[in-house]
Amino acid sequence: MQVETIRDVLNWTVTFHKNLKDCLKHCSEQNKDERARMTLDYLSGHEASLERIVKGFVNTADKKALNTWCYDYIEKHPFLEHGHCDSPFKELDMTHIMEKTVNHHEQVIELYTHLYSRVDIDSAKELLDTIKDVEENEIKRMVQAVNRLSDM
Repeated sequence: MQVETIRDVLNWTVTFHKNLKDCLKHCSEQNKDERARMTLDYLSGHEASLERIVKGFVNTADKKALNTWCYDYIEKHPFLEHGHCDSPFKELDMTHIMEKTVNHHEQVIELYTHLYSRVDIDSAKELLDTIKDVEENEIKRMVQAVNRLSDM
Protein backbone atom coordinates (compact mmCIF):
# COMPACT_ATOMS: atom_id res chain seq x y z
CA MET A 1 0.00 0.00 0.00
CA GLN A 2 1.39 3.36 -1.03
CA VAL A 3 1.15 5.73 1.96
CA GLU A 4 1.67 9.42 1.21
CA THR A 5 -1.21 11.34 2.80
CA ILE A 6 -3.16 11.23 6.03
CA ARG A 7 -6.03 9.63 4.06
CA ASP A 8 -3.61 6.82 3.16
CA VAL A 9 -2.62 6.46 6.81
CA LEU A 10 -6.27 6.19 7.81
CA ASN A 11 -6.92 3.62 5.08
CA TRP A 12 -3.87 1.69 6.25
CA THR A 13 -5.25 1.84 9.82
CA VAL A 14 -8.62 0.48 8.66
CA THR A 15 -6.80 -2.39 6.95
CA PHE A 16 -4.63 -2.94 10.06
CA HIS A 17 -7.72 -3.31 12.26
CA LYS A 18 -9.47 -5.54 9.71
CA ASN A 19 -6.48 -7.85 9.41
CA LEU A 20 -5.96 -8.01 13.17
CA LYS A 21 -9.70 -8.73 13.62
CA ASP A 22 -9.53 -11.57 11.09
CA CYS A 23 -6.36 -12.99 12.63
CA LEU A 24 -7.77 -12.88 16.17
CA LYS A 25 -10.96 -14.60 14.98
CA HIS A 26 -8.98 -17.23 13.08
CA CYS A 27 -6.78 -17.95 16.11
CA SER A 28 -9.77 -18.13 18.46
CA GLU A 29 -10.94 -21.17 16.51
CA GLN A 30 -7.57 -22.87 17.02
CA ASN A 31 -6.67 -21.99 20.62
CA LYS A 32 -7.33 -24.82 23.08
CA ASP A 33 -7.65 -22.60 26.18
CA GLU A 34 -11.27 -21.51 26.74
CA ARG A 35 -10.33 -18.17 28.35
CA ALA A 36 -7.90 -17.44 25.56
CA ARG A 37 -10.64 -18.19 22.99
CA MET A 38 -13.02 -15.85 24.79
CA THR A 39 -10.32 -13.17 24.86
CA LEU A 40 -9.58 -13.59 21.17
CA ASP A 41 -13.28 -13.39 20.29
CA TYR A 42 -13.72 -10.27 22.41
CA LEU A 43 -10.66 -8.59 20.89
CA SER A 44 -11.81 -9.50 17.40
CA GLY A 45 -15.07 -7.69 18.05
CA HIS A 46 -13.19 -4.67 19.34
CA GLU A 47 -11.02 -4.59 16.24
CA ALA A 48 -14.17 -4.66 14.09
CA SER A 49 -15.42 -1.64 16.03
CA LEU A 50 -12.14 0.23 15.54
CA GLU A 51 -12.21 -0.62 11.84
CA ARG A 52 -15.67 0.98 11.54
CA ILE A 53 -14.68 4.03 13.62
CA VAL A 54 -11.57 4.81 11.57
CA LYS A 55 -13.45 4.17 8.31
CA GLY A 56 -15.97 6.76 9.51
CA PHE A 57 -13.17 9.31 9.82
CA VAL A 58 -12.03 8.52 6.28
CA ASN A 59 -15.56 9.23 5.04
CA THR A 60 -16.31 12.36 7.09
CA ALA A 61 -13.07 14.17 7.93
CA ASP A 62 -12.06 17.51 6.46
CA LYS A 63 -10.65 17.00 2.95
CA LYS A 64 -7.75 19.38 3.61
CA ALA A 65 -6.73 17.28 6.61
CA LEU A 66 -7.08 14.01 4.70
CA ASN A 67 -4.99 15.30 1.79
CA THR A 68 -2.12 16.46 4.02
CA TRP A 69 1.16 14.87 2.91
CA CYS A 70 3.10 12.76 5.41
CA TYR A 71 5.49 10.70 3.31
CA ASP A 72 8.60 12.05 5.07
CA TYR A 73 7.73 9.98 8.14
CA ILE A 74 6.89 6.92 6.12
CA GLU A 75 10.26 6.95 4.34
CA LYS A 76 12.11 6.92 7.66
CA HIS A 77 9.85 4.62 9.72
CA PRO A 78 8.55 1.37 8.31
CA PHE A 79 4.91 0.54 8.91
CA LEU A 80 3.74 -2.42 10.88
CA GLU A 81 3.39 -5.33 8.55
CA HIS A 82 -0.01 -6.90 8.37
CA GLY A 83 -1.86 -9.13 6.05
CA HIS A 84 -1.21 -12.84 6.26
CA CYS A 85 -2.15 -14.38 9.60
CA ASP A 86 0.29 -17.10 10.57
CA SER A 87 -1.76 -17.83 13.72
CA PRO A 88 0.45 -15.94 16.18
CA PHE A 89 -2.22 -16.10 18.91
CA LYS A 90 -3.26 -19.75 18.70
CA GLU A 91 -0.84 -21.01 21.39
CA LEU A 92 -0.89 -17.94 23.66
CA ASP A 93 -2.65 -17.46 26.97
CA MET A 94 -4.71 -14.39 27.88
CA THR A 95 -1.75 -12.42 29.22
CA HIS A 96 0.41 -12.94 26.16
CA ILE A 97 -2.48 -12.30 23.79
CA MET A 98 -3.00 -8.92 25.44
CA GLU A 99 0.71 -8.10 25.43
CA LYS A 100 0.92 -8.76 21.69
CA THR A 101 -2.30 -6.83 20.95
CA VAL A 102 -1.27 -3.85 23.08
CA ASN A 103 2.13 -3.79 21.38
CA HIS A 104 0.51 -3.58 17.94
CA HIS A 105 -1.72 -0.74 19.09
CA GLU A 106 1.15 1.13 20.74
CA GLN A 107 2.96 1.18 17.42
CA VAL A 108 -0.11 2.65 15.72
CA ILE A 109 -0.43 5.25 18.49
CA GLU A 110 3.25 6.11 18.10
CA LEU A 111 2.69 6.66 14.37
CA TYR A 112 -0.20 9.09 15.02
CA THR A 113 1.75 10.87 17.76
CA HIS A 114 4.70 11.44 15.44
CA LEU A 115 2.54 12.55 12.53
CA TYR A 116 0.77 14.99 14.84
CA SER A 117 4.12 16.55 15.75
CA ARG A 118 5.04 16.98 12.08
CA VAL A 119 1.94 18.53 10.51
CA ASP A 120 1.21 22.26 10.46
CA ILE A 121 -2.42 22.26 9.34
CA ASP A 122 -4.80 22.65 12.29
CA SER A 123 -7.50 20.39 10.85
CA ALA A 124 -4.91 17.65 10.24
CA LYS A 125 -3.55 18.01 13.78
CA GLU A 126 -7.07 17.78 15.17
CA LEU A 127 -7.85 14.67 13.10
CA LEU A 128 -4.62 12.90 14.07
CA ASP A 129 -5.10 13.78 17.74
CA THR A 130 -8.69 12.52 17.71
CA ILE A 131 -7.75 9.19 16.14
CA LYS A 132 -4.82 8.80 18.53
CA ASP A 133 -7.21 9.39 21.44
CA VAL A 134 -9.67 6.83 20.06
CA GLU A 135 -6.88 4.26 19.75
CA GLU A 136 -5.61 4.96 23.27
CA ASN A 137 -9.06 4.83 24.84
CA GLU A 138 -10.04 1.65 23.04
CA ILE A 139 -6.88 -0.19 24.05
CA LYS A 140 -7.54 0.85 27.67
CA ARG A 141 -11.08 -0.50 27.40
CA MET A 142 -9.83 -3.76 25.92
CA VAL A 143 -7.24 -4.23 28.66
CA GLN A 144 -9.78 -3.44 31.38
CA ALA A 145 -12.33 -5.90 30.03
CA VAL A 146 -9.77 -8.68 29.62
CA ASN A 147 -8.49 -8.04 33.16
CA ARG A 148 -12.05 -8.44 34.44
CA LEU A 149 -12.35 -11.69 32.50
CA SER A 150 -9.13 -13.00 34.01
CA ASP A 151 -10.45 -12.22 37.50
CA MET A 152 -13.36 -14.59 36.97
